[in-house]
Amino acid sequence: MSPNNNYTEDNIRSLDWKEHIRMRPGMYIGKLGDGSSPDDGIYILLKEVLDNSIDEFVMGAGRTIEVSINQTKVTVRDFGRGIPLGKVVDVVSKMNTGGKYDSKAFKKAVGLNGVGTKAVNALSDYFRVESTRDGYSVAAEFNQGSLINHDDKIESSRRKGTKVTFIPDQTIFKNFKYRNEYISRMLKNYVYLNPGLTIIFNGEKFFSENGLKDLLSERINENDMLYPIVHISGEDIEVAITHSKTQYSEEYHSFVNGQNTTQGGTHLLAFREGLVKTIREFYGKSYDSSDIRKSIVSAVSIKVMEPVFESQTKTKLGSTDMGGDLPTVRTYVNDFLKNSLDNYLHKNPNIAESIQRKILQAEKERKELSGIRKLARDRAKKASIHNKKLRDCRIHLGDLKNDRRLESTLFITEGDSASGSITKSRDVNTQAVFSLKGKPLNSYGLTKKIVYENEEFNLLQAALNIEESIEYLRYNNVVIATDADVDGMHIRLLLITFFLQFFPELIKQGHIYILQTPLFRVRNKKETIYCYTEDERVDAILKLKPNPEITRFKGLGEISPNEFKHFIGDNIRLDPIMLDEGMSIEDLLSFYMGKNTPDRQNFIIENLKVELDLIDNKK
Repeated sequence: MSPNNNYTEDNIRSLDWKEHIRMRPGMYIGKLGDGSSPDDGIYILLKEVLDNSIDEFVMGAGRTIEVSINQTKVTVRDFGRGIPLGKVVDVVSKMNTGGKYDSKAFKKAVGLNGVGTKAVNALSDYFRVESTRDGYSVAAEFNQGSLINHDDKIESSRRKGTKVTFIPDQTIFKNFKYRNEYISRMLKNYVYLNPGLTIIFNGEKFFSENGLKDLLSERINENDMLYPIVHISGEDIEVAITHSKTQYSEEYHSFVNGQNTTQGGTHLLAFREGLVKTIREFYGKSYDSSDIRKSIVSAVSIKVMEPVFESQTKTKLGSTDMGGDLPTVRTYVNDFLKNSLDNYLHKNPNIAESIQRKILQAEKERKELSGIRKLARDRAKKASIHNKKLRDCRIHLGDLKNDRRLESTLFITEGDSASGSITKSRDVNTQAVFSLKGKPLNSYGLTKKIVYENEEFNLLQAALNIEESIEYLRYNNVVIATDADVDGMHIRLLLITFFLQFFPELIKQGHIYILQTPLFRVRNKKETIYCYTEDERVDAILKLKPNPEITRFKGLGEISPNEFKHFIGDNIRLDPIMLDEGMSIEDLLSFYMGKNTPDRQNFIIENLKVELDLIDNKK
């Protein structure tokens, strides 16, 4: 054995707490990202700090939380009891230190194990915590988890509570940017789940009177609702349900102790099961479960004692029991629906009738599709063995034990030349490529039948693995990568139409993006700058003067694989596809993708921009 292979005491080392967090941030905050996705690390940092403030509100201390974000600097101020002054430093810098181990003090708390704020501290360039209580104040400042300043206890006239300020470390979160749309959605979820709580974000006030009913009202346009929202609640449980007129798929928003469990868990499984049971018993018919749940838009929130989540980011509930003397999560949710939903349907026969009509319609559509679906599946099975369109990666979203599963990405490319460049430069572990032949079909106004009849759509659905449900989605990020020309824009629109028509929750949950690739390359012998806008091009020319070489990229296929790897690596630029709040998908699609109406013609005339070549007449 060579001396280099010796295994001795010197090979064993213990990492300092902040070293471990900085080395393996994924264990604590899921993934890094640049802020283009709602589950990127910079939002988890904010959430971890907010969770502590929310817990104070739950305990009856502090009804207002102030959040301000100025570019990269985040401040969260609550008016709770304030951290005990002698423990201000320990609470944010010593692992497994917290006030939430005693279930009597924080029976149904969110921040359970004293890890969250330590992770924020370790992953921040600057972190400041200040606590005020009993007329005194203590503050401490950190850099990457190391204490750099600690103010002694001083008298203070400020209101009691805790103020946390942090700036994420730009060496870890590269080129990041906070998007107000994602933050607003996160904060709204907090107020929906905590009646009486007010959150002020950069001066805008968020407050909810009707809890989950308000959440659904925002997520689905009133014109798209089949019937008014069914809103029922009990001890430690709240549910809101409606059906969409236009949406094919199921849509769920689930919460545990105020946490948005985006990956669901035991409570969501119980809700879906309980809903089917209750509906079947109410009508006395053994309807197919998929027909009952088709087009449902719903939200469920439960409170569990000392919940067990499947990760530090708390996106999936693992607990099987409610805690204390209460039954299992499954029994509790099932019993609640059996009583409360059944009573509601008896009292509201019009809604019960609407639901039954929807179920019968879903059953009819399913039977019409069954023949063609079987053919399509057989075709997809054959294609999956020799699928020339899909170049798959090794790690997928469903690989729960893999640290990099949230990085899993599918690039949908335009033509073979573009897919060739991406395929050669991609990370084969986390990046897959799906190649389109040309322009896909305009699917607006077509039925689900077309998804199976159209080979390209069918193979795309198979690649994403979303036929049965979005919970089986194979890639966390679905990126549309087309040329930056008119044809490329058109393909983007056609693909977005397809997703909005048949799988809108992919967009609603923030899985669909547009890849931004550079329009220009400006270089001299020493330096190369890639420019994404005209302004960046002008700046680059000034920087690399006197005579830099300027290249205009017309299509993705023109970018060499060696260059392409820079655009889909750490510095990837993604624009998320987002729906405006309260936007009707039907209205949106009919306007842009429907028949050429006078309204659309007028819109084009009013918004048409023409590039003019200005002639300088001065001699």
